[in-house]
Amino acid sequence: MSQFDTTRAAAQLRPEDRQRCEVWTRVMGYHRPVSSFNIGKKGEHAQRVNFVEPHARA
Repeated sequence: MSQFDTTRAAAQLRPEDRQRCEVWTRVMGYHRPVSSFNIGKKGEHAQRVNFVEPHARA
């Protein structure tokens, strides 16, 4: 099965065959599911910006 066959098969899933993805994040050295956050912490999580390191000069 090629990569294209896998993608095509995944696109044909029925809604009842899918499941919700649980998002975890690292908080103070340990991992927690975002779903367990209170409303304020969920808002903070939504506003986070991922760090992108610039490429080093050669």
